[in-house]
Amino acid sequence: MKMLRHAAFMSMLCLSCGVTAPAIAAKAGVSQNAAATQVEIRNFAFAPNTMTVAVGTRVVWINRDEEPHVITSAGKQFASSPALDTSDTYAVTFSKPGTYVYYCSIHPMMVGTIIVQ
Repeated sequence: MKMLRHAAFMSMLCLSCGVTAPAIAAKAGVSQNAAATQVEIRNFAFAPNTMTVAVGTRVVWINRDEEPHVITSAGKQFASSPALDTSDTYAVTFSKPGTYVYYCSIHPMMVGTIIVQ
């Protein structure tokens, strides 16, 4: 499968950078805790597509579509996910305040934002 990158999204930069190494949990359930928040990928959209979280929050994306998706940071502020099939998950812990714009590199019209305070 050929991955597409959208140059306009790549030019967006976060206001303040800092992300710990992502935890990848493909095809395995990710246990939720008080410091974790979930973003669902459904109908070719991120839900919610914008969220505000505290520093130290672990954000978990879960693919509910039947098509694969790849979570990609617009400003390369965190590592891209592998291709997520149905029910696959990907997680990133945000360790510094800032605004993090991301998109699906397969479907670049899918855009989301994490605001870390």
